[in-house]
Amino acid sequence: MRVKSTAATPPRRQPAERKSGGIGDMLKTVVLALLATFFIRTVAAEPYSVPSGSMLPTLLIGDTLIASKFAYGYSRYSLAVGVPDINGRLFATPPRRGDVIVFRLPRDPSITYVKRVIGLPGDRIAMREGRLVLNGEVVPRRFVRQTEIDFGGRTLPVMEYAETLPDGPTHAILKLSDDQRLDNLPEVTVPAGHYFMMGDNRDDSLDSRVDPASGGVGFVPFDNLVGRADVLLFSRAETSWWDIWRLPASYRGDRFLKALR
Repeated sequence: MRVKSTAATPPRRQPAERKSGGIGDMLKTVVLALLATFFIRTVAAEPYSVPSGSMLPTLLIGDTLIASKFAYGYSRYSLAVGVPDINGRLFATPPRRGDVIVFRLPRDPSITYVKRVIGLPGDRIAMREGRLVLNGEVVPRRFVRQTEIDFGGRTLPVMEYAETLPDGPTHAILKLSDDQRLDNLPEVTVPAGHYFMMGDNRDDSLDSRVDPASGGVGFVPFDNLVGRADVLLFSRAETSWWDIWRLPASYRGDRFLKALR
């Protein structure tokens, strides 16, 4: 009868392993990381830092927010690299009243702003003794507290109100008083395909209440919208680069990954 030998067979020689690492692998990793970053910034979301106080108290100076690119579809201004031959928006979805939006300034698209949508196409907007008037109705607001902010290098008392937009959210606004330079404006109608933007810091915001010819924003075309500001990534108070020991304390822990409204 046939039997199977139990003698050990000599091991096969394994092919020599390729050495890992090297400049080629490192370059491949860098290229893949750059492509992934470009894809995310173009299609999904992009971070933006807040350099001014025009959206106080919703956004603080030093906040870094994430703008959702797919919220309103894609235009040449929402891409990480501008594509001038794109007209209109792909997969367009209009914003809702009350959205906080990152957009390109109509008179100079190289500049990026962040404001809140107050008026939709066809809305009638006016300011009357400091109160927002929307389609003939005064928008309700409720006093919250008195606080202080830096206003042009001076610390001034301001009133914080909770304002409720029709079919929109209740959000905080700040007012120095109801007799500032933009507190009485005649009614205007938002043109088709455009939006009326305002800052939550009502008396210190360059927005749609100011004509572009005077250095303002005016009506913002739909194509200029970059994305909806959905989340605060993190926030850091301004600190001099040489104050390294103060850097950890400059981060505002209560504003990490905070939803915006």
